[in-house]
Amino acid sequence: MAIAHVRPATPDDAAAVTAVQREVWTTAWAAFLPAGLTEGFDDAAVTAAWERSVDGLLVATEGDAVAGFVLAGPASADDLADAVGTVPDDAGSVGLVATLLVSPRWGRRGHGGRLLVTAAEALRAAGATRGITWVPERDAASRAFYARAGWEPDGTVRTLDAGGRPLREVRLGGPLDLQFAVQPTAADLGLPLL
Repeated sequence: MAIAHVRPATPDDAAAVTAVQREVWTTAWAAFLPAGLTEGFDDAAVTAAWERSVDGLLVATEGDAVAGFVLAGPASADDLADAVGTVPDDAGSVGLVATLLVSPRWGRRGHGGRLLVTAAEALRAAGATRGITWVPERDAASRAFYARAGWEPDGTVRTLDAGGRPLREVRLGGPLDLQFAVQPTAADLGLPLL
């Protein structure tokens, strides 16, 4: 395995980030997203959006290749509200992992764990005391990955319009004091590595 690390993204990484997003959407998330949404994936438009959105964007690399990415920052009131719209008292100190994706071809090498740990460090440095994320309800792999980090469902769900098809997401929350486990143990087999 080539040297792997996580670094802040630059606009030059936008095309590689787009490629990872497209790959995850059309393979690992194919069962969650409608075919029309993935068939209409506009690489140029998505790349242009990522070029403008590098603040809070980190990329995992292996050698010269971008293997995955994470976008994290302060959580919005919409992301924090419960089913009746109540925002928690600690809203100003909650970080959001807006998206964390690793290309399936680079999976099981610790890139997701490195991304989450680095994003958690950045969120803590910015004053966050806990983190949240939203994942598709049927995405067992992502839910297991976050559970390994101590992030659990908090009972809040939302339904998004994914190209005319409903996509239910669950909100997970957990600590930001995470550590990367370099060497997996026998207990780690079958689980995403942090």
